[in-house]
Amino acid sequence: MLKNRVIPCLLLQNQGLVKTIRFKEPKYVGDPINAIRIFNEKEVDELIFLDIIASKVGRSPNFEILQNIVGECFMPLCYGGGISRLEDIQKIFSIGVEKISINSFALKNIDFIKQASEIFGSQSIVVTIDVKKNFLGKYKVYDHTRNKITDIDPIEFAITTQEMGAGEILLNSVDRDGTQGGYDIDLIRKITNVLSIPVIAMGGAGKIDDFVDAVKKGNASAVAAGSMFVFHGKHRAVLITYPEYQELEKRLV
Repeated sequence: MLKNRVIPCLLLQNQGLVKTIRFKEPKYVGDPINAIRIFNEKEVDELIFLDIIASKVGRSPNFEILQNIVGECFMPLCYGGGISRLEDIQKIFSIGVEKISINSFALKNIDFIKQASEIFGSQSIVVTIDVKKNFLGKYKVYDHTRNKITDIDPIEFAITTQEMGAGEILLNSVDRDGTQGGYDIDLIRKITNVLSIPVIAMGGAGKIDDFVDAVKKGNASAVAAGSMFVFHGKHRAVLITYPEYQELEKRLV
C-alpha cells in the first residue's frame, strides 16, 4: 500500500455511475461493476462509493446494489449515502464494507457520529465534509441535500466531528469538483492544521502533481479523485484508468 493512499471516488446515481462538475450536470460514465473490475485489475488500494441521491430523496442505502459491489470488489471499500440509522451501518458492515461515510446526516444530528463510533469503532467512521465559498469568499459547509451553503464554519465542524469520534475526514471542495484544476490547498491546510485524524483531500485532481501538492503542501493523509480516473483527453471521453503504482510510489515519498 502507498504511504499516502490514492483513492478513486465513484458517484452512484440510481443504477449507474455519474460524474459531476461542481455538484451539477451529472454525466453517466458507466456501470459500477465494470468500473470495479477495472480497478481490481489496476490493484487499487481502496475505493470510495458515494450514492449522491439517497439522502436527497430520504431513502436508505440500496443494499442490493451494495451487495453486488462488495461481491466484485477486491479492495477495502468505503460507502456513503442515505445513512441515518445505526441499523443501516450494521447492515452495511455485515455485507462486507470496511468503512462508512456520513455526510448530510451529521449536519442534522452530530451525536450520530458519537453513537456510531462508540458502537462500531472510530476507524470505520468517515465524515464527509463538502465545502463551498460563499459570496464573501468565506469557506462554509455545503449541504448537498438542499443545494445550499450553510452558515457552518468547516474548521469548527471538522473539530467537532473529530471530538465526536470520527476516524477520518473526507474533505471535498464543491468549487473544485470535476474541474481537474487542482485541489484547494488552502482549504486542505486549514483543516489538517487543526485535526489529528487523517484527512482525505477531494475535489479538483487532474494530474499526479495535484496529489503531491495535497500531501506535501496541504498535509493531507490521502487523496481521492473522480474525473481524473474516468475521463480521458480534452473532450472528456469516458475511459477508466489509474496511474502506475510505481509512479505514485516514486512521487508520493
